[in-house]
Amino acid sequence: MSPETLMMLAAPISNESGPGVFLRIVLIAAVVGVVLLAWAIARASRNNHR
Repeated sequence: MSPETLMMLAAPISNESGPGVFLRIVLIAAVVGVVLLAWAIARASRNNHR
């Protein structure tokens, strides 16, 4: 995705006062990514111990 596309998609969100909704979406995506990464690492380490 190009930065222009991301800005176009974020434009309706950022019409509110402050970064509220957009910041929440970014934080939720980051938390989900960290959880998936931790799950993948735990699964890989569990498979190596067999």
